Amino acid sequence: MSSLGHQLATSVLVVGTGGSGLRAAIEVAETGVAVIAVIQRAADDARTVASGGISGAPGVTEPADTWEQHAADTLQESHLLADPRTAQVVARYAAQGFHDLACYGRRFDRPGGDRVAQRHFGAHAYRRTAFAGEYTGLDVQQALRERAHQLGIPVLPSVYVTQLLVSDGTVFGAYGFDLVDGSRYLVHADAVILATGGHTRIWRRTSSRRDENTGDSLRLAVEAGARLRDPELVQFHPFGLIKPESAAGTLVSEAARGEGGTLLNNLGERFMTRYDPERMELSSRDRVARAAYTEIKEGRGTQAGGVWLDLSHLSHETVMTRLPRVHQTLLELQMLDVTRDPIEVAPAAHHSMGGVWVRPEDHSTDVNGLYVIGEAASGLHGANRLEGNSLIELLVYGRIAGRAAAEYSARLTDQQRSPAAVRAAEADVNRLLTADGDQNVRALQRSVRHLMTEHAGVVRDEAGLTAGLAGLDEIEARMADVGVHIDIGGFQDLAYAFDLRSNVLAARATLECALERRETRGCHNRSDYPDLDPDLKVNLVWSPETGVRRESVPPIPTDIAELIRDVSADGKLLE
Repeated sequence: MSSLGHQLATSVLVVGTGGSGLRAAIEVAETGVAVIAVIQRAADDARTVASGGISGAPGVTEPADTWEQHAADTLQESHLLADPRTAQVVARYAAQGFHDLACYGRRFDRPGGDRVAQRHFGAHAYRRTAFAGEYTGLDVQQALRERAHQLGIPVLPSVYVTQLLVSDGTVFGAYGFDLVDGSRYLVHADAVILATGGHTRIWRRTSSRRDENTGDSLRLAVEAGARLRDPELVQFHPFGLIKPESAAGTLVSEAARGEGGTLLNNLGERFMTRYDPERMELSSRDRVARAAYTEIKEGRGTQAGGVWLDLSHLSHETVMTRLPRVHQTLLELQMLDVTRDPIEVAPAAHHSMGGVWVRPEDHSTDVNGLYVIGEAASGLHGANRLEGNSLIELLVYGRIAGRAAAEYSARLTDQQRSPAAVRAAEADVNRLLTADGDQNVRALQRSVRHLMTEHAGVVRDEAGLTAGLAGLDEIEARMADVGVHIDIGGFQDLAYAFDLRSNVLAARATLECALERRETRGCHNRSDYPDLDPDLKVNLVWSPETGVRRESVPPIPTDIAELIRDVSADGKLLE
């Protein structure tokens, strides 16, 4: 049942055109090597939405700051699970990332002069976070999109990649289909850069848009022969909206608590007094999320399962000048005036801090020619993400991986091909396309999200994780009898079937690693193991064949280790 409509060849294929994918494609193109990028959505519909800012370029605002201090702050905030080599690469080359953006025409906010404004976020020893109003991520994305357009980089929209093509441990392209007409795509490539996000969509409430961050990066990499690292380490944002259902998980900016917003339970109590009486709402993100979760779990939450974020005591001027995006978002989504009424929020899965195992020097994987970047990769964040690092990471490693992939392609003396691998990928799509069972794919996806929310949310324990794995076994058994239905709207149901496969793989890796990490460290909270275990200062590496294995975190260089210290929370957010 072949319907192969598009056969393409390129030196480097980039899957995903968010910030990291675009930066990698730009680097490949600027080296003079052929590159093609594919995206599931419309060509201009990828998003990089981090609003807080982009950290790096030390010494601009505060001359005493150094890249070594940035690396030390990153390692401290990671609860010592970040790869020190990765942290050093990002910190050292952050200034280059800022320079690249300036070359693309982005200058960030510069009030009163030519110097970039850098604000002070918690866990940073110095002010080093630049910003573009409340839309830094979107601004970075736009700059990269414009540069990619200038370079004439081909971006193929509405292409769903089902499988990376591998022969003898070497990637040679990707297989997929068009979401509109179902025609197949076979793209031969010397190297593939995977940049399709993390796996936060497998929870019920998430800051990710529908059909994004489904875990497809993890599945594609693992099925190609790569491994995962620390998939259990997921950051939950404390302020995800509960309603409307179509926008559940939409975030209320951290600036809301930074400007004096208070958290209340359904009894009207300012409950952070129980969890961090000194810092209150300015406590670390993971602690605030845990506090809100606990209030809800113990019956002091709202009827809809949330808590209240109250801004009504702030002046109208403060809200309109310092929190205009919060005000506008709530008016649009709920017709709620935050100057008068509190906002109902609950923790939402926000950022995958683990991901595919990659090498720190170039983000290559166990599979020859395969590179993974952005939220799909692991190594930088450990058990907690330093604010502003996700944006600078995509610029740093997008450039490095793009250059590495281009050089890898240039070194090849012959090109790997395997007709058998192509036939297997084609048969995989055909099998699902003709599936006519009675199990609804979307219903099974919802089952995964409910299971992960119930058993592997903000707080976990052995009984819940074990029950989650048993429930996942049941879902997998039901997957054998799915039905896929193609209609006038296109081939989206086929994509959902592959998404479901990604959801389940990501969920299994997360549950198994969360079960193995019998401690509380950063974002990972075990109610049955509330203390940090020094013996678990390790990365947990997972594959379907080996399960969970412990891997030592490389030692921190002495000059960086000497700079690690707790950073005061006075007057700033802890992220």
